[in-house]
Amino acid sequence: MNCADIDIITASYAPEGDEEVHATGFNYQNEDEKVTLSFPSTLQKGTGTLKIDFVGELNDKMKGFYRSKYTTPTGDTRYAAVTQFEATDARRAFPCWDEPAIKATFDISLVVPKDRVALSNMNVIDRKPYPDDENLVEVKFARTPVMSTYLVAFVVGEYDFVEARSLDGVLVRVYTPVGKAEQGKFALEVAAKTLPFYKDYFNVPYPLPKIDLIAIADFAAGAMENWGLVTYRETALLIDPKNSCSSSRQWVALVVGHELAHQWFGNLVTMEWWTHLWLNEGFASWIEYLCVDHCFPEYDIWTQFVSADYTRAQELDALDNSHPIEVSVGHPSEVDEIFDAISYSKGASVIRMLHDYIGDEDFRKGMNLYLTKYQQKNAATEDLWESLEKASGKPIAAVMNTWTKQMGFPLIYVEAEQQEDDKVLKLVQKKFCASGPYTGEDFPMWMVPISICTSDDPTCAKMQILMDKPELTLVLKDIKPDQWVKLNLGTVGFYRTQYSPDMLESLIPAIKDLSLPPVDRLGLQNDLFSLARAGIISTVEVLKVMEAFVNEPNYTVWSDLSCNLGILSTLLSHTDFYEEIQVFVKDVFSPIGERLGWDPKPGEGHLDALLRGLVLGKLGKAGHKATLEEARRRFKDHVEGKHILSADLRSPLHKQADMQEEKNRIERVLGAISQPELIQKVLTFALSEEVRPQDTVSVIGGVAGGSKQGRKAAWKFVRDNWEELYNRYQGGFLISRLIKLTVDGFANDKMAAEVKAFFESHPAPSAERTVQQCCENILLNAAWLKRDAENIHQYFLQRKAPPAMV
Repeated sequence: MNCADIDIITASYAPEGDEEVHATGFNYQNEDEKVTLSFPSTLQKGTGTLKIDFVGELNDKMKGFYRSKYTTPTGDTRYAAVTQFEATDARRAFPCWDEPAIKATFDISLVVPKDRVALSNMNVIDRKPYPDDENLVEVKFARTPVMSTYLVAFVVGEYDFVEARSLDGVLVRVYTPVGKAEQGKFALEVAAKTLPFYKDYFNVPYPLPKIDLIAIADFAAGAMENWGLVTYRETALLIDPKNSCSSSRQWVALVVGHELAHQWFGNLVTMEWWTHLWLNEGFASWIEYLCVDHCFPEYDIWTQFVSADYTRAQELDALDNSHPIEVSVGHPSEVDEIFDAISYSKGASVIRMLHDYIGDEDFRKGMNLYLTKYQQKNAATEDLWESLEKASGKPIAAVMNTWTKQMGFPLIYVEAEQQEDDKVLKLVQKKFCASGPYTGEDFPMWMVPISICTSDDPTCAKMQILMDKPELTLVLKDIKPDQWVKLNLGTVGFYRTQYSPDMLESLIPAIKDLSLPPVDRLGLQNDLFSLARAGIISTVEVLKVMEAFVNEPNYTVWSDLSCNLGILSTLLSHTDFYEEIQVFVKDVFSPIGERLGWDPKPGEGHLDALLRGLVLGKLGKAGHKATLEEARRRFKDHVEGKHILSADLRSPLHKQADMQEEKNRIERVLGAISQPELIQKVLTFALSEEVRPQDTVSVIGGVAGGSKQGRKAAWKFVRDNWEELYNRYQGGFLISRLIKLTVDGFANDKMAAEVKAFFESHPAPSAERTVQQCCENILLNAAWLKRDAENIHQYFLQRKAPPAMV
């Protein structure tokens, strides 16, 4: 059976109705995290009871059964004991068969100090004094349904809680650090709304009597969907009504939606093996948006999905070192590596495309078939396709295999020819590569659901087809010569589009006058940017299109634009005309900055608050004088207590924050400085007691992303402190994130070789793919600079030049 860092004292087996036999030997295979028990004679077949007495340690590794350090309101340091078992760490808490397909029921009892809160997956059925020690109590929980080991959970610590009953009668509690119960109310409200939403959507009731959501001080992931006891980082659950910013509320709503979706999809029906992890995570990452859109329509969350998930996945998936959504996983140590943007974000994006292709009604029917057929069992990706196929009558498996079993996605080149009153479109699909036009021998092919709209009605598909071959010719009836045509309505299809020059030309005015919906403006700009990055078009073409966004009101469109300008800015920090791009950024962002100002206006909503923080941050970073002066003035007032800054404007601050969200906000921006001695100070601070281990990564990342000097210093710091950092994260996914944040901004071949050499002599098995992706990105950046830097420079110079006299 599986067993890691556990010492077995005695073990015995009693066949039903027979004598118990004592084990005579325990053979530990530490490499494989297994132990073999030997008995004096062959055990008879049939049911029986295996008893094991063992000792394990409460470790500090944020996995298995571990310690989490917290400070009480009076300033004492205490420890809570909590669990994190996914993917393969239940075996650190108790010997077990630790694989998702080996399901069992669990009867859990905890013996704990009587003044502590003890929680597990199920409700408490008995609590009695512990005979040997009057300071302890024994807490007994109800038997769980049949479930996988990675979802078992228990927590012992000091907590306050707020509670509510959902419409369908489930008891919901949010547990917070002592004295912060009020900060649990927002998540409680979201959870109480979400449970009935999923019950309706799947047409399957929530299967347990209660659900607890709990904030854990030290936590490696964002949250974990343990059945009935969901654990969270504090920043993913707690909202302070006065001091939390809008983006934090939105983040909490999404994470709560994600984890609660897993109670059905993942916990009730579980993947057969880790190969199908993407389905579990991709599905929850898609439906969290559906749920937040239901609870908070004013967030315009689906547009944000495109910039948060869809474009991120496309960026990674265009690399040669990407991987298919569905990866075969052999050894459990390979599991950590697939918790990445491909499993989550590409997974979510192809499910969004599938939902759109099937239609909501049949999709729900198929989900219900799937969940009822496999409840309390395990299923593979094919089983879901089969249920959806049954419900919709469409070739789901055939279409989806092209998206899950091969890596990458298509670029669709489109040109139009006017024939009297009709437009004839010619479409060609080829694999999209970050390194330029695809030249491989084989021709990967996708079955692509394509929707097309025209200026007649930009929000409605004029035509929908399934492109299942390399080339296709279509006729759009009754389209005048002056009407534009756009592919991929709603940016739902997982592909990039390259228009012929005249088709693109006709779309630019639709960006300026906002007749193209926000998500389509975003998609158009993002496609162009990545075509430029790949050298398929010139970067100058994109800069011209970016200038068409002067009237843009939409937060998410700005957020994506800002992100792309950030990438370009980092690239150009390797040239001697870095100042020029800062001027460009100021020109693009100052009109919207002036319209928004610093203070919320009456009647403004969630998205305006997000936009204000984004725009002021961007102008400040680009060195916009008026913005910097105002920021200094307001900061001074804030520190002197004259006028406290609204949380949405606080990213640029550091103070002794009691709230983890505030601490993180500050830690992430500390690195945005240029003085070498301060940079070193921040890096040393990252590894100090002051920063929680899970947050060290974002402090170092902040330095690397802050400036050119910061990037060099952070990379050196990571190399110099590699032993300590590596031991701290023991191959979990935080190590991958650390590597990516520190080296992604480099742009010369020598650096790529240096990074590669460092990790050859300091292997990090769980981050192997990340290292390859980073080296590939550095080489791509270098090629991009060589190719386009001079053109970009000329473009910036000619923007400034006075118009020639005629």
